[in-house]
Amino acid sequence: MKLLERNKTAPEQKRSGGTAKKLLRKRVVLPALACAVAGAFALQLAGGGQPASAAGLTYTTAPVERRDITAQITGSGVLEAADSYSVTSLAEGSILTADFEEGDQVEEGTVLYTIDASDLSSTLEQAQIALEQAQRSYDSRVKDLEKLSATAPEAGRVLSLEVEVGDEVSAGQTIATLRDSDTMTLKVPFLSDEAAGFSVGQRALATLESTFETLEGVVSKIDQADTVLEGGVIVRYVTVEVANPGALSPSQTGSAAIDGCASAGSAAFAYAAERSVTAEVSGQVSAIRVQEGDRVDKGGVILTLASDNLEDSLQSAADSLRNAQLSLESRYDQLENYTITSPIQGTVIDKNYKAGETSEAGKVLCSIYDLSYLTMTLSVDELDISDIAVGQKVEITADAVEGRAYTGVVTKVSVAGASSGGTTTYPVTVRVDETEGLLPGMNVDASITLQSASGVLAIPSGALNRGNTVLVTSDSPSAASGTPIEGGEYCSVPVEIGASDSSYIEITSGLQEGDTVAYIPTTGSGGFAMMMPGGMGGAAFEGGAMPGGGMANITVSGGGPGGGRGGF
Repeated sequence: MKLLERNKTAPEQKRSGGTAKKLLRKRVVLPALACAVAGAFALQLAGGGQPASAAGLTYTTAPVERRDITAQITGSGVLEAADSYSVTSLAEGSILTADFEEGDQVEEGTVLYTIDASDLSSTLEQAQIALEQAQRSYDSRVKDLEKLSATAPEAGRVLSLEVEVGDEVSAGQTIATLRDSDTMTLKVPFLSDEAAGFSVGQRALATLESTFETLEGVVSKIDQADTVLEGGVIVRYVTVEVANPGALSPSQTGSAAIDGCASAGSAAFAYAAERSVTAEVSGQVSAIRVQEGDRVDKGGVILTLASDNLEDSLQSAADSLRNAQLSLESRYDQLENYTITSPIQGTVIDKNYKAGETSEAGKVLCSIYDLSYLTMTLSVDELDISDIAVGQKVEITADAVEGRAYTGVVTKVSVAGASSGGTTTYPVTVRVDETEGLLPGMNVDASITLQSASGVLAIPSGALNRGNTVLVTSDSPSAASGTPIEGGEYCSVPVEIGASDSSYIEITSGLQEGDTVAYIPTTGSGGFAMMMPGGMGGAAFEGGAMPGGGMANITVSGGGPGGGRGGF
């Protein structure tokens, strides 16, 4: 990648009538020349303000004229696709389909390859079976844990509690006895033909034989089988439920009537339910939720047990279930590797495998480029990076496309610099949306315009002195507003400046067309030029560099405003 630098050959590279901006920053230590500089300075003073031709110093003059000024940063780089992807295979096997060709446009998610996955089918089935087994085992452990809460199988009152808190209970052990004494049942025979017309829930009347008191009830059950009584009477038994007013007990008997039909016999009343409650699992009684005599609904908790073994067993089953799930997910993930899709929208650049060939894990099957736009990266010097900002326009030219310029835009200015040889550069990303004729890999030149001014008054860069003053000849129109120097041959005029490039500086105030500026140009071959005192700063002496002093560090200012013009 070529370093992006300011254009230093302004006369040779002009765009829009201007030249590129040049920043010259040097610090030169010339101890052997200190006396020579001091001598030259003395010659200028002794000359009474005349050109020091004896010292080889002469003024150069230039007209103040209108010019186009353009300051640019230029560089070169290589075009890259907006995005690129090398499609690789994670699975090995025979390629069944590859229905695309080089140059095809594909969408994200388009199927590119399918690979034979028959070897994976059996392991996938095994993983599915293992998961189902683990699920059943886990569900069983959950149910066992739920059984630690002993519940009432039917509604009723707690007749007795057989255990206390802290007791160890085994599966199948009786823990309580429930009795539903609020409801009494009466099971009596009816003639079979009559009973066949009855239905469950039908209204019934029960009569106590001892007091002939009648109680309203409902039919709760009708036997489907006939029973033959003594004398050959064929009956069916019907069960009637009545609410216990409080005095009924199994020692009392009664008969019933349903839909005007009387029972063919009587029977003793019975409690609707009376049964023992047993523990379904083993454990230690941790809490008793009811007391003897309390009424509980069906499913109501009577007591709870605690069992470390069951909890450990549940955790183990949960771990096994999770492992089985992960194993199955892994198999499905592997199965996805056998169907390869496009990761991006783009153009197929190359196709390395075809249908019928055998894919190899890790090998590139094809490459896809997103050519919706192109990018390039420029390395910008640390001295210039502050002039670059996101959104700046960039002019792009390519040797491969003659006579055409493209427009790009800066999309990223990275703060991650790279240092080499004492110089730090920063990567700048440029996006090019207009790409006709351009391809990834082409070398291109880029220029970023920093300043631009058309038809403005300008002077050579070397004519601007420290303090923003300019020497003009005494016959210049602007000399009247200046300060005479050099015996009146020249005048020092204050100016205001604008845009600048490597060769010229815009003058916004202080000069006019028809003026002639005078200055001592810099040289680049080891000679030097000294600017006269009186506003023109020649060499800047540091650390006792005046004549008669010791070694001097001489700072040579460049072509920008603000410093004198001395060249070494």
